[in-house]
Amino acid sequence: MKIAIFLHVLGVVVWVGGMFFAYMALRPAAAQLLDPPPRLRLWEGTFARFFPWVWISVTLILASGFYLIWLLGGIATVPVHVHAMLGLGILMMAIFLHVFFVPYRRLRRSVAAQEWKAAGAALGQIRMLVGANLVLGLITVAVATVGSPLA
Repeated sequence: MKIAIFLHVLGVVVWVGGMFFAYMALRPAAAQLLDPPPRLRLWEGTFARFFPWVWISVTLILASGFYLIWLLGGIATVPVHVHAMLGLGILMMAIFLHVFFVPYRRLRRSVAAQEWKAAGAALGQIRMLVGANLVLGLITVAVATVGSPLA
């Protein structure tokens, strides 16, 4: 059980921590220091390196989470905060899937074609969705810790 908890927390730390860094540190610095073409190239390259880690994190979170639910007797027997974590996590994963397959794909195509206005629009959509996912991730961490019997 401890290994499953570790893998679960590790996935959350990588994903939510990465979003926090990107949104709160990299985004304002890039906006302040870089003109649109290099800024958009930076974001395309950053996402190309971060998103494989998100896929790994999502896989770890889902696999370990469902394993822990199974260990605790199944979905019908787990506490309410576990249901909340599951619901929030699935919503976050759905948002990530949309980001990956829609605006990120547009960003990559637009940067490759040097269509900076379209790339900027795609990045703006990603920024909004990552911001929403970051808030959901922080709420999920709060639910996990405050709702836990260990709290």
